[in-house]
Amino acid sequence: MPLTPSEKQNLVEEYRSGLAVAPHAFILGFQGVSVPQVTELRAKVRETGAHYIVVKNRLVRRAIEDAALAALGEHFQGPTAIAYCDEDPVALAKVLADFAKDVPVMSFKAGLVEGRAVAGSEITEIAKLPSREELIAKLLYLLQSPITRFARVLAALPRQFVTVLDQVRQEKEKTT
Repeated sequence: MPLTPSEKQNLVEEYRSGLAVAPHAFILGFQGVSVPQVTELRAKVRETGAHYIVVKNRLVRRAIEDAALAALGEHFQGPTAIAYCDEDPVALAKVLADFAKDVPVMSFKAGLVEGRAVAGSEITEIAKLPSREELIAKLLYLLQSPITRFARVLAALPRQFVTVLDQVRQEKEKTT
């Protein structure tokens, strides 16, 4: 059933308000993926705070003309879906890569991370990165580690001094 011009305009506006402003997006080929599988994927993508939509290629190209996603315009061919988010592209990439392992007919066409284009093959590499929370925890550990060691050294000096004084006292008591 063909879309009316007003429906097409509504779709273009919907794409423009979501996709055109998203800093992270992954373009997927989903030919051969069943409806229950897509429903499962949508639920997993929503859990990460992201969105998954199946797009009309011509309309999405029109909607993203002036956006960073326009650099990936040649990938909008055939059945195309886009998963996009504002926050954590690694979490989204992990969900998509895990799903692609279970459903090998799904393919990664290309992506956009922090406004930069990435090849479809790089999306699985992005999925292997630690999550944002893990990176922050590692950074805090690295920042805190020298300070903690310094504090231990400073605390050890008086303790060692007291130990030496106690040993001197014991030696004096033995000699007297």
